[in-house]
Parts: sequence; structure tokens; C-alpha cells
Amino acid sequence: MSDSSRPTNARSTPTPEWSTITIAFSLGRLIRRTVDKVKRVKVTFANTTHSDAEALVQIRIEAMRESLERIGRFDPRRARDRFLSSFDPAFCRFVMVDGVSVGFVLAKLTDDHLALEHLYIVPEHQGKGIGSAVLDSIFADADCRSIPVRVGALRDSDSNRFYQQNGFSKIEETEWDIY
Repeated sequence: MSDSSRPTNARSTPTPEWSTITIAFSLGRLIRRTVDKVKRVKVTFANTTHSDAEALVQIRIEAMRESLERIGRFDPRRARDRFLSSFDPAFCRFVMVDGVSVGFVLAKLTDDHLALEHLYIVPEHQGKGIGSAVLDSIFADADCRSIPVRVGALRDSDSNRFYQQNGFSKIEETEWDIY
């Protein structure tokens, strides 16, 4: 999954409890549908520091474990090393729901897009709309800057469906990832 190159403000700004979702399919067509009676969870964000690195690694491993095991690539040491090699707390935030950390997000501004490098929600909090609420915030930031959001996801991961359902289109594939 890579580019959510929809027109600025194509995804409506959510109200506290209701939202209109724009979905982009790989054909590049935008289909707008209103989701009635869908209550969006309220997420907040908390800054991270270098001292949070190990906690973030554990969240990442927990969130990715099933997908990595499915393709035979689960290696906690590699997951840890890969994350720590590029971790910058200036761009990373804990995802909070009701004062509890349920995951984290790391997005970096580049010259021409917002790079969503990490979005992990721990398994017991997945499927509750938290990831979509985080994306709403990221899209709002990108819309203010009039730039697209780009993301990469592990091949055969459930995150690919999640990103497509939230407006991303596949533009490239590598041996292990989809962009």
C-alpha cells in the first residue's frame, strides 16, 4: 500500500461520533459511501522518548507476530533491530484510548508526502476502529499540507486490506512488502 493520493479533503473531517469514509480502490476510482451509525473511537496521542524504545518494540512484535509467523519470518531480534535502526521519537506517538496505550504511530514528513512508517495496534484492541481513527488524524495533517500519505505493509498481512479499506492504492510490490 502506498499512496492515498486523493484530492485534498476528499476524506471528510470526522465529527466526534460519525464519519464519512472515502475509499480508493486499486483502479484509482474514488467511491464515497456514508457509514451510518458507526461510532468512531476517540484516540489521543502521547509523545515518545528514547526510553520508550523497548516498549514500542514489544508493541510492534505483538502486533506483527501473526503475520510474520504466517509467512515464516517471525524473528523478534530482527523486528527489534529493524525498528531501533530508524527509531526517532520526534516522529513517534503512542496511540491512547481512555488513557491507555493501545499502540503507536510513526509518520515522517518528506519533501512531497507524509510517510506512514509504523502503525501498530495491539491485537486485543484491533478491529475497534482505533487504526482508522489514527488514519483520520494523519489524513487531516496531510490535507492541511496538501500532500499525499504513503505507506508500506508486509505482504500477506491483514494490514493490506485495512489500508485499502482506508483509501490507499497499491502501486508497487517487493519480495516482502507492498507499497
